[in-house]
Amino acid sequence: MQTIPLIDLATQRDRIRDKVDRRIAAVLDHGAFIMGPEIRELEAALSAFGGMTHTLSCASGTDALALPLMAWGIRPGDAVFCPSFTFAATAEVVAWLGATPYFVDVDIETFNMDLDSLETAIAEAEAAKGLTPRAIIAVDLFGQPADYAAIRRIADAHGLKIISDAAQGYGGTIDGKMSSHWSDVVATSFFPAKPLGCYGDGGAVQTNDEELAAVMTSLRVHGQNLDDKYDNIRIGMNGRMDTIQAAVLLEKLAIFPDEIEARGRIAARYHQKLSNIATPQTLLRDAVSTWAQYTIRLPEGADRAGVQAKLREAGVPTAIYYPRPLHRQTAYQHFPVAGGELKASDALARDVLSLPMHAYLSDETQDYIVETLAGALGG
Repeated sequence: MQTIPLIDLATQRDRIRDKVDRRIAAVLDHGAFIMGPEIRELEAALSAFGGMTHTLSCASGTDALALPLMAWGIRPGDAVFCPSFTFAATAEVVAWLGATPYFVDVDIETFNMDLDSLETAIAEAEAAKGLTPRAIIAVDLFGQPADYAAIRRIADAHGLKIISDAAQGYGGTIDGKMSSHWSDVVATSFFPAKPLGCYGDGGAVQTNDEELAAVMTSLRVHGQNLDDKYDNIRIGMNGRMDTIQAAVLLEKLAIFPDEIEARGRIAARYHQKLSNIATPQTLLRDAVSTWAQYTIRLPEGADRAGVQAKLREAGVPTAIYYPRPLHRQTAYQHFPVAGGELKASDALARDVLSLPMHAYLSDETQDYIVETLAGALGG
């Protein structure tokens, strides 16, 4: 049997190939391979899509997270609160700057930042000697936006900035609003497997703060003086996006709303068919997820490795995001955790499994995936 793709980039590629080819050919013709005209076109289109005034494209989603922290002057002694059940980049950028990533638990149903755990972490950091709370990085895990309205209330009560780590959830909404409605900064990734991905590495950071945008613009290109590129006035980075990636993204952005809608239909169908088999990620209120991954919790006591093996033998790929939360990883285990333990993060790391998810998944293929999973679980 032919293996089902976990993420089907080939079908999407074929849908827009002619337009992408023309876009890339235009870049090859004009030769502005770094920061060419497509970069400005993409940034304007992303600002219109994401509802924020300023958009800076950059070399990766990791750079997109680092730029605002650098611009805010995050430094040793500062605490930045982030979930432990996420990819390493969320906390990595904090540690780069010598600051302290303070790990917060997630909600066992939505998989996103737990508000009580966040409050605990902030109180602990405020009471700790040598730590100054500065910011919250909320992650839109697997495509679902975090509870930004509640996080904004907590941030305002403690004078904290909010970064929306929308690497997986860019384009998702809560109550009809994107995370840009509540966040100081939205950072996203265009890694190829993301719902909005390019054909290499890339990212973007968005804000309504004009002064912050100007500083990040400088930092993105080695901290240069914007009026004199050979006068570097800050310690920055080489965070520029290749023009060809912007060209690709312009065509992918054009079909992105349609793909988000398709992903939502497919996820709803998964929900209905898996209701008696496993526990899917719960949507928060009136939420629209981009469903970067469709992730379930297997029943208690299930042999996850055995289930994966049976699915693999039947041509159904799976993935585990994430088998080890950050506070359990070697590089991060010495950083503080809210309340001394993160029970939900540990439980999810033990139980989750991600199934094939993309905008082009057919009903027939989806039915086969569900039936195969049920069989692997002994249903």
